[in-house]
Amino acid sequence: MPIDTPTWVADTVFYQVFPDRFAASARVAKPGPFEPWDAPPTQAGYKGGDLLGLTERLDDLVDLGITGIYLNPIFSATSNHRYNAYDYLAVDPLLGGDAAFRELLDAAHARGIRVILDGVFNHSGRGFWPFQHLIEAGLASPYRDWFYLDGDVLDGQRGVDAYPVGWRDGSHVRTGYRAWWGIPSLPKLRVENPAVREFLFGVAEHWLRFGIDGWRLDVPEDIEDESFWPEFRARVRAINAEAYLVGEIWNEAPEWLRGDRFDAVMNYPLGIAILGFVGGRSIDAEVIAAQANYARELVALDGPTFGASVERLMTLYDPATTAVQFNLIGSHDTPRARTVMGGDAGALRLATLLQLTLPGAPSIYYGDELAMEGRADPDCRRAYPASVDAAGDEAAPTRALVRALLAARREHVALRRGEVRVVAASERAVAIGREADGRRGLVAVNAGLDQVTLDLAGLSAAGLRVLDLPGVGAGTVLDGGGAVSLPGRSALVLVDD
Repeated sequence: MPIDTPTWVADTVFYQVFPDRFAASARVAKPGPFEPWDAPPTQAGYKGGDLLGLTERLDDLVDLGITGIYLNPIFSATSNHRYNAYDYLAVDPLLGGDAAFRELLDAAHARGIRVILDGVFNHSGRGFWPFQHLIEAGLASPYRDWFYLDGDVLDGQRGVDAYPVGWRDGSHVRTGYRAWWGIPSLPKLRVENPAVREFLFGVAEHWLRFGIDGWRLDVPEDIEDESFWPEFRARVRAINAEAYLVGEIWNEAPEWLRGDRFDAVMNYPLGIAILGFVGGRSIDAEVIAAQANYARELVALDGPTFGASVERLMTLYDPATTAVQFNLIGSHDTPRARTVMGGDAGALRLATLLQLTLPGAPSIYYGDELAMEGRADPDCRRAYPASVDAAGDEAAPTRALVRALLAARREHVALRRGEVRVVAASERAVAIGREADGRRGLVAVNAGLDQVTLDLAGLSAAGLRVLDLPGVGAGTVLDGGGAVSLPGRSALVLVDD
């Protein structure tokens, strides 16, 4: 099947926002008290962030260089993360409701910022009205086939128990229905049921007509009906032929990116490789132990191994797919990148430099541009600082670097598209050649403490200009462009004039 990816994505830089934690507006009525904004986040607590608060900060994102926003779930739900929707067709009142989202979407589009939403179609919340109907009406409910009920429930021997005693202390419970990861509050939707399927496709179509630019799809591998996602794609593209579809798949996934389902997946393998290389022996084993993929896959990498990983990942998919991969070094599901690397803000800046100078659509997790820290959920979902000055000493240099890199990415096509070739690597350093549309670039990073010299192996840096990048030490070009020298913990980015 031909690969048909949206043309706008390859030039987009996303900013991921967890709505409850980014910004609160006085224009959104508050029904009662929230947790203190600056207090450590709790699993269930609310900070009171909303969509108008985000709207009021859009100009800061424009100044940074952001051209896309990925919003964690915004539909009405009974949790701060909102992955347990009870109304898929209404924005949560705590976020300002539909009117606030309308204002945000219009304001973002007016600034050239695209917006994609988080779509949770494998499971709902137990407050979802068809599930509540089932709880109240039992087997008489016409919605009984919207969920996977146990045999003894279907036989009328028992009812469903959506609030089982003892579940939270780890005791074995029987709810009478399938739930995501066995969590009673997340009943699994029976997507092979035509009525359920049509409802979910209708949700996707409704918000596309409202004006969103695509969907990030939650846990798509957990939907067992293989025809669901191809049909979902067809229905979405019938509404918006340029809608971006990103699957939350954590591993390499060529079978999902053949043109019939998603345009991209969340490129955790690239992010894990970047963290492993830059973090090296400073990776905090205790921090990553709390996140299964990190505990299993995130290890220290030397320069040659990292370079080989990058080259393999850049050729794993069709070039049109690689150009729109959703590249990230952290998210709401992982410890903060800085914390993973032992709290080292300098390492965060080097990792971000690599992330922002490779093909794909990079995504900055809110606050990473201010060097925010945080261990696994809920700590990685701290409230966004009130200002750069309030964010600590490392915030200003980190934001300055991100801003400079995004400006360079906009100006120089070779930093965002095209070919990737590792031209030199040593124990703690790597040099990556870039080329697109006849333009050239070079990105060299020394993640170690000692100065290194890299022979560029036939790729001449002659005629390339050194970018001035705040917040990181700078290397120099040697031998008329045939080599580069990199002090410890430094980088060098070269571009065509």
